[in-house]
Amino acid sequence: MTDSYEHKIDAKGRLFIPSALRPELGEVFHVIILNEDCINAYSNDSWRLFIDKVKTMPMSKQPQMRPIFANASKCELDSQGRFLLPQKLRDRAGIKKDVTVAGVGTLVQIWDTAKFNEVIEEESKLENLKALLDELGF
Repeated sequence: MTDSYEHKIDAKGRLFIPSALRPELGEVFHVIILNEDCINAYSNDSWRLFIDKVKTMPMSKQPQMRPIFANASKCELDSQGRFLLPQKLRDRAGIKKDVTVAGVGTLVQIWDTAKFNEVIEEESKLENLKALLDELGF
């Protein structure tokens, strides 16, 4: 999934998923916060892969995943391509109204637009892009 789109959360807490991202994300998907100031949205297939990786963890470490699963939500698009973005996730990600929905390879990220612009500006610096390409072997 690629590209980024600016939208607004409506008064009921719903967010529109751009039609270009819907075929890969699907009508039903899961949203979670992992390690950034954004919300990650995973298709059902990607979510199953995530769950399968957790199952390979030693049983003694699986409880450490509790905060991730306790804050995850299963979401479904309505007929207009919107879904209810849970308030607890919006609060944790610092998302108020203006949102950037970005395709990031195998997932969609949902950012507060101002924060997204800051992060993209830093990540887009030539030295950062060169280092990333070097890491990938290009």
